[in-house]
Amino acid sequence: MAKNKHLTDVERLQIEHFLQERLSFKQISFKLGKSASTISREIRSRAVASNKSAPYRIPNRCVNSRNCKKRQLCEDKPDCTKLCSSCKWCNERCPDFEELVCGKLSVPPYVCNGCENERFCVLRKKYYLNRQAHESYRKTLVETRTGANISEDELIYLDKFVSPLILKGQSVHHIAVNNPNSFEVCEKTVYRYVSGGLLKAKNIDMPRVCRIKPRKSKPVEHKIDTACRIGRTYDDFNAFMESNGHTAVVEMDSVIGRIGGKVLLTLMFKSCDLMLAFIREQNSAQSVIDIFNQIQESFGLSIFRSLFPVLLTDNGSEFSNPKALEYDAKGNSRTKVFYCDPCASYQKSNVELNHEFIRKILPHGRSFNCLTQSDINLMMSHINSYSREKLNNKNPFDMFSFIYGDGILPRLDIRRIPANEILLKPALLKK
Repeated sequence: MAKNKHLTDVERLQIEHFLQERLSFKQISFKLGKSASTISREIRSRAVASNKSAPYRIPNRCVNSRNCKKRQLCEDKPDCTKLCSSCKWCNERCPDFEELVCGKLSVPPYVCNGCENERFCVLRKKYYLNRQAHESYRKTLVETRTGANISEDELIYLDKFVSPLILKGQSVHHIAVNNPNSFEVCEKTVYRYVSGGLLKAKNIDMPRVCRIKPRKSKPVEHKIDTACRIGRTYDDFNAFMESNGHTAVVEMDSVIGRIGGKVLLTLMFKSCDLMLAFIREQNSAQSVIDIFNQIQESFGLSIFRSLFPVLLTDNGSEFSNPKALEYDAKGNSRTKVFYCDPCASYQKSNVELNHEFIRKILPHGRSFNCLTQSDINLMMSHINSYSREKLNNKNPFDMFSFIYGDGILPRLDIRRIPANEILLKPALLKK
């Protein structure tokens, strides 16, 4: 017997065919090489309800249809003398209607496929249909990979409530036990959110967690529900830019060193090709939020808005809390976030191409753990001083200073490197 429990589209088509032939679950499982319980769960979970009735018969599904003597339920037909049980409107208008459910749906095969009475039955039915079953399977498969089943507002509330208590040294269990009415998720979920970087509290703030040996499997990326992308898709971005054509766009992405280590957050100004980079301890949503908060604290809300009016990024888990990026801690709007389509990195091609300069200095596979923000600033100073043909042989540093003024980049520790001193090799950051 096969160990895998997933069914293919062809196997679902075969199940529908075998049900029509009135084969038992055991016979179907033998033909497909699956367990009978797998077949049973598949049919019960994927069966679809149907209001199909028998031709030329009144679809009366009431328990009392045979003994009912009611007349004139229809107020608009006072002259009708027929029994209401013989009318197609009976079930909808009778206040005493009680639906009769077919008992065969509660026992195998749980559906009407292959039933000898199906063409004469007027009761509500269930069918196993391979196409709908496979579409339901695909939808479930996608939803299980979208990440944490929690909205932005719920996550923000959870973070404000749980993180301060964890930072006081309290365990998640202690918090849950003493605040039962404020806890809407289980303890294990909170641990996953902390480990995934969705909360301000970190694993290091919970000593018991730090002593647990991590699993060898790849950690799961935790995202907020896909509803956070409603109104922020690439189509929404194009519509916004059509009505706000002069708004500057900043493309945002991450550059990974070694899995599990430090990563870079990159911000690319499309108007001048200048790119900023910030080192982060881990590739988490909270680390991105912290960077944005630091920038706002350094320059103020007004300058922040002028620098980052619109952000275009991909669907990475580190960017899965857009509301915390769009609004500061006081609720002030500071930017708008939009997402590229899945697997469509070409929609933010500027930042993707500019990563080639970073990879000249930090090749694939090199760990970023030994790097500091000063090292990153030095690297970006050399990259942004490099002349570009698309900028009419100007460099991004000068173009940015012309557009935004001379006072921004020095405060970010980005300086102009003389053309003949630019070094775009790993030797730049050798220690």
